[in-house]
Parts: sequence; structure tokens; C-alpha cells
Amino acid sequence: MDPGLVQNLAVLVLAGFLGFVVISKVPNTLHTPLMSGTNAIHGVVVLAALVVLGLGVEGVFNKVLLVVAIIFGTINVVGGFLVTDRMLAMFKHKPAGGADKEADR
Repeated sequence: MDPGLVQNLAVLVLAGFLGFVVISKVPNTLHTPLMSGTNAIHGVVVLAALVVLGLGVEGVFNKVLLVVAIIFGTINVVGGFLVTDRMLAMFKHKPAGGADKEADR
């Protein structure tokens, strides 16, 4: 087995474990803003995948994998912004007057 592959797999496993430990320590009130920001940062991955795809990679499998990464990364970025928008909408003041005011009477 290639020593570089073993080293990369060890880093992947440790990063996954560390990520799980860090996220499990986050209180519920901070989870949504943290994950929204993290998903927005995922845009860097989308940009990097586009650059690598544009530079040209060898092999059909690598190209398909990059396209899948771009699709999932884009879904993650858009979802992060949608969650952030929905979260911020909860804190907006509702307009005074209108149908809501008459329903309270």
C-alpha cells in the first residue's frame, strides 16, 4: 500500500473526528449561524473545483468527480445562504398595523 495514501487517509479520519467533536460542543443557539457561515465558506471548494476542472484533468472519472463536487458544493452554499436568510427573518420586526393588529382584538 502506498504510504502517501495511508497518510492521507489518516488525516481524513482525524479531520472527521475533530470536526465531529468541535460541532458536538456547539450549543443549539449557535449551531445555525455557525453552519450557515461554514456552508457559505464552502464556496471556496466550488471555486477550486471549477479552477481544477478548467485547467484540465486527466481521466473521465476525475472529471465526473469534479462535476459532482461542484454540484454538491453549490447546493451546500445556496442552502447555507437560505438558512441564514430564514434565520435572520425570525429577528425582523413585523410591521405595526394591518391584518395582524385586527386579528388580536
